[in-house]
Amino acid sequence: MNTDIILYRRLLSHVVPYWRVFLLSIISMVLLAATDPAIPALMQPLLNGAFIEKDPQTIAFMPFLFVGLFIIRSLSAYISGLSLNWVANKVIMDLRQTMFERFIDYPTSFFDTNRSGSLMSRFTYDVTQIKDASTNAISTIVRDSLSVMGLLGWMFYIDWTLALICLLGAPIIAIIVTIIKRRLRKMSRKVQETMADIHHVLAECFDAQKVIKLYGGQKLEKQRFFKTVNAHRRFAMKFLSASVATGPAIQICTAILLAIIIYVATQQASSDNLLVGDFVSFFAAIAMILGPLKRLAGVNEHIQKGLAASESVFNILDTDIEPQSGYKNLTDVRGALEFKNASYSYPEAKTETLDSISLVIKPGETVALVGESGSGKTTLANLIPRFYELHAGTILYDDIDITKLSLLSLRKNIAYVSQDVVLFNDSVRNNIAYGDKNNSSDEAIWAAAEAACAIEFIKDLPEKMDTIVGEDGTRLSGGQRQRLAIARALLKDARLLILDEATSSLDTRSERHIQSALDNVKRGRTSLIIAHRLSTIENADHIIVLDKGHIVEEGKHDELLKLQNHYARLHQIQFREYEAISS
Repeated sequence: MNTDIILYRRLLSHVVPYWRVFLLSIISMVLLAATDPAIPALMQPLLNGAFIEKDPQTIAFMPFLFVGLFIIRSLSAYISGLSLNWVANKVIMDLRQTMFERFIDYPTSFFDTNRSGSLMSRFTYDVTQIKDASTNAISTIVRDSLSVMGLLGWMFYIDWTLALICLLGAPIIAIIVTIIKRRLRKMSRKVQETMADIHHVLAECFDAQKVIKLYGGQKLEKQRFFKTVNAHRRFAMKFLSASVATGPAIQICTAILLAIIIYVATQQASSDNLLVGDFVSFFAAIAMILGPLKRLAGVNEHIQKGLAASESVFNILDTDIEPQSGYKNLTDVRGALEFKNASYSYPEAKTETLDSISLVIKPGETVALVGESGSGKTTLANLIPRFYELHAGTILYDDIDITKLSLLSLRKNIAYVSQDVVLFNDSVRNNIAYGDKNNSSDEAIWAAAEAACAIEFIKDLPEKMDTIVGEDGTRLSGGQRQRLAIARALLKDARLLILDEATSSLDTRSERHIQSALDNVKRGRTSLIIAHRLSTIENADHIIVLDKGHIVEEGKHDELLKLQNHYARLHQIQFREYEAISS
């Protein structure tokens, strides 16, 4: 089966839930189309009966018939247009909701390899292009096809020879539409791609506006944006040039046919084979058929645009979500963690990011991961909640392979605070009590904030817990944002606590408060701490030193210093940096 037909059928499947309203629009369209041949049909008795034969009944009733006819047309057009747009907007809403629900469940690697601007463009631009193809195109095809058939039927009724001449243009029009169709689809894809580029450039500039100002990048970004929007304009114009060419090409064909018809009709009229009323009625039908024909030729533009957008949207919807390989649930959680020959590498990496890591973390133990940047510390932590899937080996949580656990159960028992703090444009309260904890009591929220040493600054905020923190917490300092993220993790009260540079944005005084609070919170919990500041993990039960994806040392702080190797070297470098800053 033709891929376009398959794609279009899939698109129309999203219309099916609203078939009642869609059927109402179809019925209205049929009624509207049925009135099209009625107009030239009324012209025949109007001219022959009223003007030539002077029939009083025709003269009396004809105005009422015209008024009644146009009332029916107006009501049909209103009902059809309103119901179709209702269905179209419901389809767009459903597609956006379905896409978003899929996005939430996509693996982290999907977002690593897809530009945020491109993904946003599919939500904001591509989906709207589907609207015309899913409903309005059908409206045009149904209504105008019926109108053309009805008008042709009337034309055959009046004079079949003239009607046959009209049909001679159909093959020529079909060839024109086919040629232009390919061009429209190609340019439509380019328009979508360049729109995604615009979203990408905008997103980058919004996020990096401080860097742009500080390093004088305004001119460069203006040039980059102009290049992007100009590319979009060029492809949009190429699309429009192909689309606009359809109408004039068909009109030229139609003009040639009309010339032939006029010549034949005048020959028939001179021999009294065609009455004035019949002639005017036939030409009224021709005049009326031009509009539907032009719209039918133009519908190809909307269909190709919609199909190109559908390809983009359905490609996203067909992406695999996170693998739900297990269905076991954790019960009586202890917080034991074990890595057995765990290996992982990123798609573009030539070497293993983590290579055969074996590590046992006992329940309630505090384990620290240290090492130079790129040694694999954060990657190892991301493997535990299955943000990434192991390439080899296993990870056990309470002696159960994490791939055998449901993602919900696994992540429910892990609290995670990363170095990149994420806050939502919502209140302090809702940022702490996020997700499963959104129904937490005020006492529990305040207790978590207090444990994270966030009470001091929250009380100074204009609306306390109800203060809106701004997009990504822009109304708060870096340290304040970090403390809210820690409070969120503490409220979750999971047995496994992962802190990835969780105190990196705090000043020395706040860090000391946090460290003392974490010492209390870590009791009875398994804690995995990733830290560049070695001073924050000196009291850890176990320290793991990573280097190029391998465990090169492990032990307690004092034991590792005595080895005078990797850890001691890192400690010495940081001590010198601290002395330099202090002096």
